[in-house]
Amino acid sequence: MTVALFVPCYIDQFYPQVAIATLELLEKFGVKVVYPLDQTCCGQPMANSGFEHLTHGCNELFIKNFTGFDYIVCPSGSCTLHIKDHLHDEKEEAKAEQIRKRVYELTEFLTDVVKVETLDASFPHKVGVHQSCHGQRGLKLSQMSELVAPPFSKPGQLLKMVKGLELVELSRTDECCGFGGTFCVAEEAVSVKMGKDRVEDHEEHGAEYITGGDMSCLMHLEGILRRKNSKVQVKHIAEILNSR
Repeated sequence: MTVALFVPCYIDQFYPQVAIATLELLEKFGVKVVYPLDQTCCGQPMANSGFEHLTHGCNELFIKNFTGFDYIVCPSGSCTLHIKDHLHDEKEEAKAEQIRKRVYELTEFLTDVVKVETLDASFPHKVGVHQSCHGQRGLKLSQMSELVAPPFSKPGQLLKMVKGLELVELSRTDECCGFGGTFCVAEEAVSVKMGKDRVEDHEEHGAEYITGGDMSCLMHLEGILRRKNSKVQVKHIAEILNSR
């Protein structure tokens, strides 16, 4: 099995340790990982801002970089969903279709493809899980609380395998953090208030760390935590699953 590692631009620029943890985690399960060096932004910021017609160059390059692999794995639900829903190219639509079928968010890949049952990881802390909107409602990584349906959580399933980790139960399990890509720029005040509400829910329930599958959401929450001098930290789920 050969997997191409798709690293979002904000992780590449600000949180490279998340990409490294993702690589090491995949290799622990015997996955051969390749990193296409020419990859850039997937085009999601433009699409979020109403300029999807300007993403052709991003789509063209993505297809060039990620064609021919068994799977494409990304430590981000939002970027993964963008590719699944929006990767198109009139000249290479067959290749685009194959990529859309083969791209997976990290926890989705570990639970559904690798079928991880045990983890050699230790993280003795109280951890709250932030369910990002794209991951939960787009990729169906966890159950939506408003549905009368059996609960499930692919990130939670993996975190429960980590030695010493205590999952914190939140009052509002799947509330948006307010980041929303370019929403946090266009609607700054609303975005910040939503983020503060998310942070307070974790703090009130004793979380030492907030984790999730989208470093963009965690980056937003991290800024709020720092400004209020909170002791709570953020850590991407790949880092926790790869911890020893």
